[in-house]
Amino acid sequence: MKILAEVCIIPIHGATSLRREIAMAHSILKETGCHVELHSYGTNIEGDFDVIMSAIKTIHQTLHANGTMRLHTSMKISSRIDKEQTLQDKVDAVNAVLKESK
Repeated sequence: MKILAEVCIIPIHGATSLRREIAMAHSILKETGCHVELHSYGTNIEGDFDVIMSAIKTIHQTLHANGTMRLHTSMKISSRIDKEQTLQDKVDAVNAVLKESK
């Protein structure tokens, strides 16, 4: 089943910089072949439900193996069966409404 998801994984270890852990997580997501968009407060992912969930598990295992003692992960998942929809489709739909209101 194809889904659109937003995931935010927060390493908790006392350091103020999280960029190395975020880069590791992003690399794991890219390896899935799913469409991945990094943004300032998380990552959008478009792909197979099981593949994405497996990648989240791999991220947790990898970060823990690299010394991160605790992780907090939040996810939003959108699935639908009435039509195919991409992340870009959702943005385009809102932009169309904004264009109409000018």
